[in-house]
Amino acid sequence: MQPVVETLSGLERRVELSIALADIEKEVQAELKRAARKAKAPGFRPGKVPMSILERSHAPGIRYDVINSKVGQAFEAAVDAAKLRVAGMPSLEPKTDGDDKDTLAFVATFEVYPEVTVPEIGGLKVTRTVSNVGDAEIERTVEILRKQRARYETSADRAAQDGDRVILDFAGTIDGVAFEGGQAQDFPFVLGQGRMLPEFETAVRGLKAGESKVFPLDFPADYGSAEVAGKQAEFTITVKEVAEAQLPELDSEFAKQLGQADGDIDKLRADIRENIEREAKSRSLMRTKGSVMDALAGAATFDIPRALVDRETQDRVAAAREELKQRGLPNAESIDIPKDAFAAEAERRVRLGLLVSELVKAENLKAAPEQVRARIEEFAQSYEQPEQVVAYYLADRQRRAEIEAIVLEDNVVDFVLNKADVTEEDVPFEKLMGSN
Repeated sequence: MQPVVETLSGLERRVELSIALADIEKEVQAELKRAARKAKAPGFRPGKVPMSILERSHAPGIRYDVINSKVGQAFEAAVDAAKLRVAGMPSLEPKTDGDDKDTLAFVATFEVYPEVTVPEIGGLKVTRTVSNVGDAEIERTVEILRKQRARYETSADRAAQDGDRVILDFAGTIDGVAFEGGQAQDFPFVLGQGRMLPEFETAVRGLKAGESKVFPLDFPADYGSAEVAGKQAEFTITVKEVAEAQLPELDSEFAKQLGQADGDIDKLRADIRENIEREAKSRSLMRTKGSVMDALAGAATFDIPRALVDRETQDRVAAAREELKQRGLPNAESIDIPKDAFAAEAERRVRLGLLVSELVKAENLKAAPEQVRARIEEFAQSYEQPEQVVAYYLADRQRRAEIEAIVLEDNVVDFVLNKADVTEEDVPFEKLMGSN
């Protein structure tokens, strides 16, 4: 008689499984006979160990494996008969009441995948990001490249201003007590780049080498260090050096330093335009994709299996721990990382993943081989030897699968954009480049 799968609530199901003890013992004995052919024991030749000795040494482990296998087979048969897709691993408990002594009985509790209904795409509101790259953006990028290669000329009489490199000593206290990270000697930074808090940079502006200042500084409430966040400190600074930036000339030598072999400034500008247009396109697509995925996630109202959310949460925690290890945190393996911090994002990712999967299947949006190759070739253009990058990705199945996943998402985005209520947003290039 086929076991009946019982619905508990939502996606949770339960089924009772029974296994005949005679079937278990029959298979255990068969396994013991196979093991006996090669079994070794002190005082016996290989293959001549008495079955009674094998029973004591091998039977418990074999019986455990056989029971697990039989339970697994019974569970698969039950869910296959009920035409269910199981999400995650079932929870198995022995059933001891009301069963035949000749059988082992178990209760399996598990979750199933939900019935995913694709929402009406035409009713979704999404934003398509566009950004224009003009001559002003090219020249601004050129100036940034020049500043990155600036040399600094020290001047004893120069009052510090934005763009200057300043070297100073500083010491901070809170309620008269020094705090960790509040002191430094010969500390260099470029004024106006936002590396220091605004009040700190304001205090430095106008000072010359040898001059000092005492000033209050209010740490923001969300400052990275909890020890000082939201508190007011008093800083004493002494400027040791002020150096004015000397930008390199925009000439052939500068072009060669940036990889333009001919030293042609016009060709350099063309290369810069190509690079930042590619970057602007990539970031625009990412913002657009984010809007599409947000809209899809917001329209997905079906239940999701807790098991999948738990697994996704564990993956997020593992990724966070790995990032801490990469940053050199000594106790990254043991530090407590609260799972609750990832719960909302995990639920969103699971729900969105199920919906996107259903949409891909319903609309046949799979990544075509020619799409994958085109995306790899586009990606490779940012490298010095793109043909080698293309060959590497095409030869490596895992890397190719990563690109296939990106192309699949692109296909979903294009499909939604063709049907949804789309608003176009023109984002200034500087704002776009400042976004993550």
